[in-house]
Amino acid sequence: MSLRDASARSPLRHGYGAVVSTRPVPVGPFPDGLDAEEYDRLRRRVLWKLPSGLYLLGSRAGERRNLMTLNWAMQVSLDPKYVAVSVEQSAVTHGLIAEGGCFAVALVAREDREVVRRFVKPAEHDAKAHTLGGIAYRDGVSGAPIPELAVGYLDCGLRHSLDLGSHSLFVGEVLEAGFANGGENVPVLRMEDTRMNYGG
Repeated sequence: MSLRDASARSPLRHGYGAVVSTRPVPVGPFPDGLDAEEYDRLRRRVLWKLPSGLYLLGSRAGERRNLMTLNWAMQVSLDPKYVAVSVEQSAVTHGLIAEGGCFAVALVAREDREVVRRFVKPAEHDAKAHTLGGIAYRDGVSGAPIPELAVGYLDCGLRHSLDLGSHSLFVGEVLEAGFANGGENVPVLRMEDTRMNYGG
């Protein structure tokens, strides 16, 4: 996945190194009698209204680690406890999850909304300081990095993946979960708390 600021007029580079065009080519199907570009703008506005969280997604393969801003995440099974994330195939994170077989979804406090902007491009890893993009992290039981500022986290082992075209859906089993930093009582960050958007 990638994110862009809704007020941006130029393409932004994102957490996996891809560039999102501010004028995407409309993709069908289109209802009869409607202008394709006009309908595509309407469709994107509706899709952007779908409620979604805004998370930091940790990934690891060997000694390579990354944190990426993500909003396509959800629980998809009760038993076993499965969580799915959708990641663009050109992403650094995509390669790390596919190779390393793990990921961690970190919930961010609403008041920390600015931190997600650090991770719309690959994070600089300082192994000695144990930081990614200047943010301290710890490794979860899966091996994936979990930022210390997280108010909650889901540490997952990869169980399934599905090629969806532009993205892959990674399904992970929750190996460990918890709250931190007062998390259970802290309002968590959602897309609508920012000027960012993604999808459509």
